[in-house]
Amino acid sequence: MENVTNKLNKYEKKNLESSLIVALNDALKNEDFEDLVSKLNMSKEVLSKYTSILEECSIEYSHCKNCKGLAMCQNKITGYAYLPVKEDNKLSFNYKACKNVFLFDMPKEIKEAKIKDVFVDDPARGKTIVWIKNFIKEYNNIKYKKGLYLNGNFGCGKTYLLAAMFNELAKSNIKSAIIFWPEFINDLKFSFGGSSDEFKNKFNSIKKVPLLLIDDIGAENSTEWNRDEILCPILQYRMEEHLPTFFTSNLTIEELETHLSINKKGVDLVKARRIIERVKQLTENITMVSENLRK
Repeated sequence: MENVTNKLNKYEKKNLESSLIVALNDALKNEDFEDLVSKLNMSKEVLSKYTSILEECSIEYSHCKNCKGLAMCQNKITGYAYLPVKEDNKLSFNYKACKNVFLFDMPKEIKEAKIKDVFVDDPARGKTIVWIKNFIKEYNNIKYKKGLYLNGNFGCGKTYLLAAMFNELAKSNIKSAIIFWPEFINDLKFSFGGSSDEFKNKFNSIKKVPLLLIDDIGAENSTEWNRDEILCPILQYRMEEHLPTFFTSNLTIEELETHLSINKKGVDLVKARRIIERVKQLTENITMVSENLRK
């Protein structure tokens, strides 16, 4: 004969399961929540165990459905959504990268750059354009391809060309980021003094993005902090993880080394050379001297 304790345990378990189903049914009244969990194709009994965390995921899922670009991302980690992953009859939860191109402090022209609009009449741009077309064609077919250090005169279209490439790859759900380096450094300094999570999220999202363009490197004020604490860890991580990295600059690589070696405390050629070695590991180098298109 079943004892009283067992009967109580079964009764409490049944009540708990019933309350979990009620909570799930309430959550399902939200359109985004219902849309998210319907894709999982799991029973209510299983889903009800995760209602609370699924509601959190549905908020980020909703942000992504109505995305207006990563510059306006509302999720906890810019460019990423916290989403459920089905594993057998259980759920795990991971951050998934968005497919958009993140533009930090970049003009509308760069945001809307298109390969079909690239100016091809100037022979000086030919080598760069061929390189970009090959990168697009080969990106999904090879394990790892180096990025590009593209240096040249002011206004020759360096950033536009690489932005057009990123926008083309975004059509295949490849996430990328374009950051204007001097302003990004200033923004990181500002967030460093505020919320530690804000700083960490900005720093990690750039460090880990599949494709990264550091635009106008060498135009920033060189300090030990932005060289050793920001730039070096970003490049080291991307080198170790084989993440294609791109640079635009008005400086040659040799001139960039000189720039990075000088700060208020004097000259440090060793640390500057460490950065340059990482740049060379990550990129091929093309110099593009062309017509100033900003006239």
